[in-house]
Amino acid sequence: MGISEVISLLGGVAMFLFGMSLMGDGLKRVSGNKLEPILFRLSGTPLKGILLGTGVTAVIQSSSATSVMVVGFVNSGMMKVRQAISVILGAILGTSITGWVICLSYIDGASGWSSLLSTASLTGIIAVVGILLRMFSKNQTHHHIGDIMLGFAVLMFGMSSMSGAVSGLGEQPWFTGMLTSMTLPLLGILVGLLFSALLQSASAAVGIVQALSITGAMTLGSALPLLMGIAIGASVPVLLSALGANTDGKRTAFSYLVASFMGVMVCASLFYIGDAMFRFPFLDRIMDPASLALTNTILRLAILCLLAPFTDVLEAVASLIVPEKHAEADPTLRLEDRFLGHPALAIEQSRQTICDMAEKTEEAMAESMNLLSRYSESGFEMVRELETAGDHYEDALGSYLVKLTGQELTERQSRTVSIFLHTLSDFERISDHALNIAKSTKEIHDKEIDFSEDAEQELSVMERAVRETLRVTVEAFVNGDLSLARRVEPLEEVVDDLCDELKLRHVDRLQKGQCTISHGFVFNDLITNFERVSDHCSNIAVAMIELEGGSFDTHEYLGKVKEKRSPDFERYFRDYKERYALG
Repeated sequence: MGISEVISLLGGVAMFLFGMSLMGDGLKRVSGNKLEPILFRLSGTPLKGILLGTGVTAVIQSSSATSVMVVGFVNSGMMKVRQAISVILGAILGTSITGWVICLSYIDGASGWSSLLSTASLTGIIAVVGILLRMFSKNQTHHHIGDIMLGFAVLMFGMSSMSGAVSGLGEQPWFTGMLTSMTLPLLGILVGLLFSALLQSASAAVGIVQALSITGAMTLGSALPLLMGIAIGASVPVLLSALGANTDGKRTAFSYLVASFMGVMVCASLFYIGDAMFRFPFLDRIMDPASLALTNTILRLAILCLLAPFTDVLEAVASLIVPEKHAEADPTLRLEDRFLGHPALAIEQSRQTICDMAEKTEEAMAESMNLLSRYSESGFEMVRELETAGDHYEDALGSYLVKLTGQELTERQSRTVSIFLHTLSDFERISDHALNIAKSTKEIHDKEIDFSEDAEQELSVMERAVRETLRVTVEAFVNGDLSLARRVEPLEEVVDDLCDELKLRHVDRLQKGQCTISHGFVFNDLITNFERVSDHCSNIAVAMIELEGGSFDTHEYLGKVKEKRSPDFERYFRDYKERYALG
């Protein structure tokens, strides 16, 4: 085997790996990012987990990619370790589909019209159609279909290049001697493991073994240990992906290694004990790409059938390898960088996180308002902690969403990310105002300020109106309810009117000597913060309404609302005006 053959082999491996990656990415994008949410929503039982793991892996052509996603699910708390193990077992089987796809590269036509059915002809046709879709179609889905076709064509060309490079090895004594040594099970398993770990892809390793099989020198006895080792080596990229994961995430990654190792060891023990007793004659059978694909599928199916009833055992072993570590829960733990390549998942996790932020913001406001009537240091510290949590949410979500905008998103996904980015700072500012209100209540408590009965009654009305505004806003945002969001602006206008009226009444009390300047500063601070909270609620509702319609112009929307005042707006405004009327 000369230097040109070595270069041709390496070039074929490179094209094969690139083609697999391009085809897998295209398949994921054509699916509309629906596979990933289905995977974690519908994997509630072991059987469902196995079936879904098999199906998703067959589509994206990578058990490692499926398993890395599952590690992310567990790490973010979306899935339990036991659920994840079922999906991983399905992924171990699903990745064998790639071997059958590779078999297509060895189909040859005879002559005449039948030559169009040869691998070279079909690959060429697919490549031409793929590049035409990629270059001339404006439809994004057509682009992704073009990527799938081009990836398939590159994969086929890579296999052809590898096959051509190794075609003469069958006549080389050193090569046949090496394959003979692979019949020693432990050596063959070790070589397959190292080979798969080096390539970071079991599918690629199996593809190269299939290419070597065309030499005619590979038997089942030498191929089977290699396939067993490849099955174990596929766990290496999953283990690497879990380096920054939490305890359960690491356990999930190790469960892939435990499952593949235990499955291979049990299968190897049973098979080679049987061979020692009965001497299986079929071990000397010469292998071809199709028989290798069949053997790989049978091996992985056997591993699945052996281990499926023992997911609890696999979880226990993984738990022994990765002991429990107690750490403070991070409220932004859901924001997994592993999900950025899967926008549907990243958006769903961002949505859940920002909904948590919204609910904590409402909690901070409620606690700060409670301090007006029942001040306590513990309550004040709670508001401070919730405000700090709001800052942490904003930093984490803001960074994550900016990263997400760099991914390829659908139009609807882009609108959703825009809504999150626009509303994020408003929720954070509301928590800031909650802390401002808490500081005002602390000042009232420390200075022993007593408001007049009228002032307390007015603040109570304002407080109830702001509570209602924030409650409606948070509920509308969490549920994505646009009809509820349209109630926010009439409420916000009522709060504005209340604020103006309270200021006028306060000036009147000052003139009558019923209130002092020091009382007035705190009073004004309170109603100003209340008004700012309702303003931010309005911003959130407007962002939801406008961006859902494909645009975002706050001033234009508010101008139209206040100028035209629809019947619904007038009805809501009248209802809220009566409900929060001052005595």
